[in-house]
Amino acid sequence: MKRLTRFYNYMEDLEFRFTVYENKIHIVNYTKIIEIDKESIRIKSRNKIYSIKGNNLFLEKILDQELLVKGIITKIEVNDV
Repeated sequence: MKRLTRFYNYMEDLEFRFTVYENKIHIVNYTKIIEIDKESIRIKSRNKIYSIKGNNLFLEKILDQELLVKGIITKIEVNDV
């Protein structure tokens, strides 16, 4: 029963979050991709805009609610919508 509860919680998870690794960022539950170029990627969640700055940035994985940004990441900015 505990596994089933965890599965349902995972499937219903709508919270925006991102995980930063060396030279990549995994983003889950974004709302919109605003801008993409080699130096900047801007992503919107429900109430924030996230600006990822760096060099040679690109989207390695893009799914309905999931992104993987790769490149040399130098800065992440967060602003209210």
